[in-house]
Amino acid sequence: MSGPHSAFATRWSGCSLLLLVLLQVRVDGAPERPNVLLILADDLGFSDLGCYGGEIETPNLDSLAQQGLRFTQFYNTARCWPTRASLLSGYYAHQIRRDALPGVRLSERPKWAILLPTMLRPLGYRSYHSGKWHIDGGVLAGGFDRSYRLADHGRFFSPERHFEDDRKLPPVERGSGYYATSAIADHAIRCLKEHAKNHSGKPFFHFLAFTAPHFPLHALPEDIARYRDQYRAGWEAVREARSKRLRKLGVVDGALSEVERDIGPPYHFPDSLKVLGSAEVNRPLPWSELTEEQREFQSTKMAIHAAMVDRMDRDIGRVLDQIRAMGVFENTLVFFLSDNGASAEIMVRDDGHDPSVEPGSAASHLCLGPGWSTVSNTPFRRHKTWVHEGGIATPLIVHWPQGISAKGAMRQTPGHVIDIVPTVLDIIGSNGSLTGRGEPLLAGRSLTAVFAADSAVKREFLWWSHEDNRAIRIDQWKLVASGVNGAWELYDLSKDRSETNNLATLRPKDVARLADAWERIQGEFRVDALTR
Repeated sequence: MSGPHSAFATRWSGCSLLLLVLLQVRVDGAPERPNVLLILADDLGFSDLGCYGGEIETPNLDSLAQQGLRFTQFYNTARCWPTRASLLSGYYAHQIRRDALPGVRLSERPKWAILLPTMLRPLGYRSYHSGKWHIDGGVLAGGFDRSYRLADHGRFFSPERHFEDDRKLPPVERGSGYYATSAIADHAIRCLKEHAKNHSGKPFFHFLAFTAPHFPLHALPEDIARYRDQYRAGWEAVREARSKRLRKLGVVDGALSEVERDIGPPYHFPDSLKVLGSAEVNRPLPWSELTEEQREFQSTKMAIHAAMVDRMDRDIGRVLDQIRAMGVFENTLVFFLSDNGASAEIMVRDDGHDPSVEPGSAASHLCLGPGWSTVSNTPFRRHKTWVHEGGIATPLIVHWPQGISAKGAMRQTPGHVIDIVPTVLDIIGSNGSLTGRGEPLLAGRSLTAVFAADSAVKREFLWWSHEDNRAIRIDQWKLVASGVNGAWELYDLSKDRSETNNLATLRPKDVARLADAWERIQGEFRVDALTR
């Protein structure tokens, strides 16, 4: 990442597009057009998976990692909706979501900002969506052929707002046996079976977007039971154990960041704390300072979180089994990642919280909170909505037997959710994202060369902005600030991924250089977003 920012503000005419050819690298001689399965978790922390140092049982995802690649410096946008916009478009959310801009209230995308399924359709792909959407516009209008959209993110057992092919479905009655994670996987399996029956000659793209483990902490009783005693040792002990496993696995090397005891939820809801009662705490206090009631309550919350991740992995396994049954597993490119870091939020909404019911059941409404969010984001600082590493670092697993020969390898190359679209287009040999309608160049870069070997991706910067939290990364240097009045902090991520050694006062010229670049890029993105 070097050089001045310029390419992203460039407009291309139709004639220029005729001269533009995206790299068409064939990784390890793979077939031209694989199926693509893009799996997105919601509020999953960097170290929640077993293959990223976690103690939660995730054998299906661990197997994908062992037979594929794990990226150690991959990034999201710190929040659910901007990540989804970037993931399916190849642009930063601030280029295509007008509501990401300060003072702008329009949420619809510019007309040039099409999504990946629309790019893939002319190439013969059928596209399917199962789960959370959280992107402006209808799913089918975004290019998908089939969809199950769970718009009710606060009810895992009885959603009131969910849609099939953009048509509203009846509310689900509580006690019916419905569980959102499994229902999302069920829909994916139905789509895949239908594809095998009616469209087996075409490749597919499937966007499998789970709502787990986003709050409220809702899980099946048998899943919670498996983790009931797992977290009684407390968050410091679990975090230290994760940190040791991360280093042993080679995922992250370096210091474990200090717990920021004064950092709580990003939004304060005092009424929610009253409802939750004295067992809830909104700061990551030392475990030894908690009462017995608080320790029991907090360890139970993490057990539910773990149960949600465990069940998601089991349901991912069912989807993968269906792809195997179709005989196309070897030529299916699988991505797995999270939309942001684990959340420190504490709130009560939707159906409210009944403190007399079993935690994790439909009538309860619990959130992970900053104590366990700090653990889930091990070894990094901060949480969802912040743009320190804890808010934006995601696990990324890539698996493609016919296209990736490396097994169990790590990739240290930095990447971002904006890179998924250009990577897919590169692999299938398409410039379909560039249509001559005045759109800027894709912000993302193809990672196909990185699939073969850990090599640098030429880019000028990686950039973040969310709710006045700001960051930019150029090469190994990251400039980051929290809040509108927060001072810039500077870190050398080649030596300090956990952001423990602030170099801002020692390198003021670098601070000024990166801060100037951040401001300039924000202005250019504003031009993009306001151009129809």
